[in-house]
Amino acid sequence: MSSPSPSSVHRAFVALGANLEDPVAQVRAAATALAALPGARLLALSSLYRTAPVGIHGQPDFINAVAALDTTLAPHELLAELFAIEARFGRRRDFHHAPRTLDLDLLLYDDLRLDSPALHLPHPRMHLRAFVVAPLVEIAPDSRIPGRGTAAAWLPAVAMQRIERLS
Repeated sequence: MSSPSPSSVHRAFVALGANLEDPVAQVRAAATALAALPGARLLALSSLYRTAPVGIHGQPDFINAVAALDTTLAPHELLAELFAIEARFGRRRDFHHAPRTLDLDLLLYDDLRLDSPALHLPHPRMHLRAFVVAPLVEIAPDSRIPGRGTAAAWLPAVAMQRIERLS
């Protein structure tokens, strides 16, 4: 599949997460940074959710959210912007599933399916994570995960994962 035209507008969904250095403030500030991205417009931000860390136990809980963006950036350009935001927030990649000041994952970009060394769309494990599915369904109840069906259909599959919507 060819890359989308950079001049047209595309709908992207981004997962936000943090579990270090006041994660609630980190996620809120990251949403502000997303809203300021050139070539993008923040359409919606889900509630914040407290979730258990995946993969490694004994680290602080995460604060997570999902943002919807309209963007003229191509997928790899948007990913580069997300990595730049993470770097400004002090993100380090010490080891897989390490605690982090900020994690931004490009989940969906229109209905694009893409497998490149740097980017996989849709995000390959998004349908298996309550911290992605619940906030995505909150802001985009009819959203579809290409090759997987509706995001809402995956809610039962993640129902046993600990997740708490913050007020």
